[in-house]
Amino acid sequence: GMSNMKDALGRTIDYMRISITDRCNLRCKYCMPYGVECVPRWDILSLEEIQAVGICAAGLGIRHIKVTGGEPLVRRDCCQLVKQLKSTPGIEKVTITTNGVLLAQKLPALLAAGLNSVNISLDTLRPEVFQRITARDEFSHVIEGLRAALDSGIPVKLNCVPQAGVNEGELEDLAALAEAHPLQVRFIEMMPIGYGAAMPCISGPALR
Repeated sequence: GMSNMKDALGRTIDYMRISITDRCNLRCKYCMPYGVECVPRWDILSLEEIQAVGICAAGLGIRHIKVTGGEPLVRRDCCQLVKQLKSTPGIEKVTITTNGVLLAQKLPALLAAGLNSVNISLDTLRPEVFQRITARDEFSHVIEGLRAALDSGIPVKLNCVPQAGVNEGELEDLAALAEAHPLQVRFIEMMPIGYGAAMPCISGPALR
């Protein structure tokens, strides 16, 4: 049968992330404050290479693949890729993490491809704060994507990065979305890497 990978504590490793692009259609301050260095095209895995990774992963006991980026939906063959991964024997769940900008547009194809759930990154419910964080005026598209995902019935999680002096006053409002809608809200600490290391984090105790 299939082999299973275990971690140092003996837990089964059955979940893997695949980053399918380094490109993004937002410019979040905590992620790319100094503009963008793109990876050369030939360093990005092709559709066939990602399929091969999926097949190998399934053989090692991976059952759940999360497709990430960059922003995965900017990759033109994203839906095809989800479909290929989902149809790989042994892979039971394929999920995607997205900023939501292109989600309303791409959702029908993603659902047809067999996508199991979606994680949407959203740090604020105020358009002007969204623009300040992302340097882009895309808030209405993200909300449209969130609504489309909720209407479709697919499981939805919201990922929110608390930022001192930016969105800390809204964290309760963001959390309250989980009461009003069938979604989960997760607060994620700012990664203390790169530019994020220099930014004031709201972590642990302050979040409770």
